[in-house]
Amino acid sequence: MHNSLDLFGDRQELETICIADADIRFMRAFYSKAVADRYRDILFNETPWRQHTIRVWGKEHPQPRLDAWYGDSGARYSYSGISMEPNAWTQTLLSIKSDVEHIAGVRFNSVLINLYRDQQDSVGWHSDDEPELGRNPVIGSLSLGETRTFKLKHKTKKQEKPLAIDLTHGSLLVMAGATQQCWLHAIDKERATKDPRINLTFRSIHKNTGRH
Repeated sequence: MHNSLDLFGDRQELETICIADADIRFMRAFYSKAVADRYRDILFNETPWRQHTIRVWGKEHPQPRLDAWYGDSGARYSYSGISMEPNAWTQTLLSIKSDVEHIAGVRFNSVLINLYRDQQDSVGWHSDDEPELGRNPVIGSLSLGETRTFKLKHKTKKQEKPLAIDLTHGSLLVMAGATQQCWLHAIDKERATKDPRINLTFRSIHKNTGRH
């Protein structure tokens, strides 16, 4: 377990990233390096990683990353034709969840954990706008391990410049408001060699998806 002296990094406040039609905030040193290192190693070894198959243009392909889904009982989640039942929370994930909730100011009931094994792993342009997440979901995204570039582009307003954020080891990105309605995001493959990166995106699943 961490202690109060080494938990957080130097910056204790989320920095607002000012772009249209979005509420995005970022903390580069949410966790100190020591705590980020510890959680990275624990999650890398204790998570039951899976590689799903996705269908693109009528053809099936292995998803270019590994993942795992955790959450409260009944917090089922579906995206890109993949349906997942939650694994039970671990003490490690509950501890991280509590820290992220404290800063984000909301309660989460689930988390999608992605493992980007190297520079060849990626995620294409998409929004986290599935019905079970609600209309304006709050998503807390914690990065552990290798720095990868998080890209955003507006869905309809071409005059809005694309945005790129380097998600560093121990950093926290919080997306809220109309972000998922109005923006797409992605992490591209890279040419340079990259070590593994673990990303935890905390979410709130709404069981009654008919009321949004």
